[in-house]
Amino acid sequence: MTSSRDLVVGIDSSTQSTKAIAWTREGFAEAEGRAPLALSNPKLYHFEQDPESWWTACVTALKELFTQVSPDRVAAIAISNQRETVAFLDAERKSMRPAITWLDERARQEVEDLSAELGADTIHRITGRFPDITPCVYCYLWMKRHEPEIFSRTACFADVQSFLVHRLSGQLKTGWISADPMGLFDLQKKQWSPEILNALDLSEEQMPAVYPPGTHLGDVSDRAAAETGLLADTAIFAAGGDGQLAGLGTNCTAPGRAYINLGTAVVSGVWSQNYAYDKAWRTEIAAQGEGYILENCLRSGTFLINWFVDQFTAGDRENPEIFRQLEEAASAIPRGCDGLMALPYWSGVMDPHWDTAARGCLIGFGGGHSTAHVYRALIEGMTLDQAMRGELLERNAGLEIKEYLAIGGGAASPLWRQMLADATGKPVLVSDTVEASALGAGMIAAFGAGWYASIVEAAEAMTGTTEVVEPNSNSRKDYQELLEIYRGLYDATAEINRKLVAFASRGAEV
Repeated sequence: MTSSRDLVVGIDSSTQSTKAIAWTREGFAEAEGRAPLALSNPKLYHFEQDPESWWTACVTALKELFTQVSPDRVAAIAISNQRETVAFLDAERKSMRPAITWLDERARQEVEDLSAELGADTIHRITGRFPDITPCVYCYLWMKRHEPEIFSRTACFADVQSFLVHRLSGQLKTGWISADPMGLFDLQKKQWSPEILNALDLSEEQMPAVYPPGTHLGDVSDRAAAETGLLADTAIFAAGGDGQLAGLGTNCTAPGRAYINLGTAVVSGVWSQNYAYDKAWRTEIAAQGEGYILENCLRSGTFLINWFVDQFTAGDRENPEIFRQLEEAASAIPRGCDGLMALPYWSGVMDPHWDTAARGCLIGFGGGHSTAHVYRALIEGMTLDQAMRGELLERNAGLEIKEYLAIGGGAASPLWRQMLADATGKPVLVSDTVEASALGAGMIAAFGAGWYASIVEAAEAMTGTTEVVEPNSNSRKDYQELLEIYRGLYDATAEINRKLVAFASRGAEV
């Protein structure tokens, strides 16, 4: 490679869009390309994507990027991807049906059945995840039962990273940190779990080959170069799940600092040297390949805000003015929303309740409540839930979170940032980039290109912050009181929601 290759590209193939960002050695975003991704909801609880759209969006984003910078400046690339989403590929590596995404909820029965067969604690110990609908492993069992012909023809169950790496290089390979969220990976042994594969009548040959972060997976092929604009010799390095890479992209690579990604889901995580599993979090391999991330995940984050704007306002959420107006109106409403509170479990709940039938609630409605009250209540609900999860993680793991570093689209909200600081009692630092996952991928590419001696060294050199939001002591008292009320909301509504979900699942006629 020549010295003119002074950029690395981090590709972030997330749930709703793909971004290709060219990063400098210092972590400055020199250029960017984007493309939207469509998410289909063909029936109740089913959320799918066409795997070809991952590639199309990747190509579009890269082509847009290369209208701004020359591809001969790119030293290496790495991919950040949505996690727990699976594509079903035949022997010719063609997709046979839409991919099942991490938002999908069809496999509730399969969660129960696989847990009964292997033992919930066994699954939890091996994978770091208490049995739940989010990891795609349970959708494998659903496919075996409901689409057996496709299941039997599936030659490879591909995560998003291995799918894109294959299209870029011809190599069906992925990284530890993209494999581990799927629910079939042994986090301590760093391999596909024979015990779980056997329970599904699968073989390791049907899974992508897995490698540590920063491993050279291959080079861009002539065919992919012609489609994307990348040079044919561009090296591809193993990266992985957007959650872990968000932690890397905020330099949360040591104890004390936790990232919080206010994205489609609200995901926070803190680094731990030792492997530990508990129902209060899910455990993942850290992006630097050493240690683990203890992660909290609320499945409904900005997804919930976008849903609210789409369904209950006259605004177009592609127009930022609607969010500015809602933010301004919500900021004028007192803490506690004049008695309105939200339980933000629109898509079930993972830690700490692990209830696939949990559902969202808005409680305390009165005639004086407005659209702005609901908007603020949704943000307060997500914030109180984060405060509850964070306290539980600290207590059970014996770790102290000294500060949060906020990233993602929601981090652009001054209201949400201050609310997080007040409710958690922790300073909230704001990253100098909202694209921490793409930056994390860029850091791994920078390490692979030889710019830094380690992935952690790359993280230290390529990150920065723009603001520190300190907790307000008066607000803190109010949120502590609200948190005590919030703690009882799930238990008070859980059984009602289970009955409603069971009724809806039967499919009453119009």
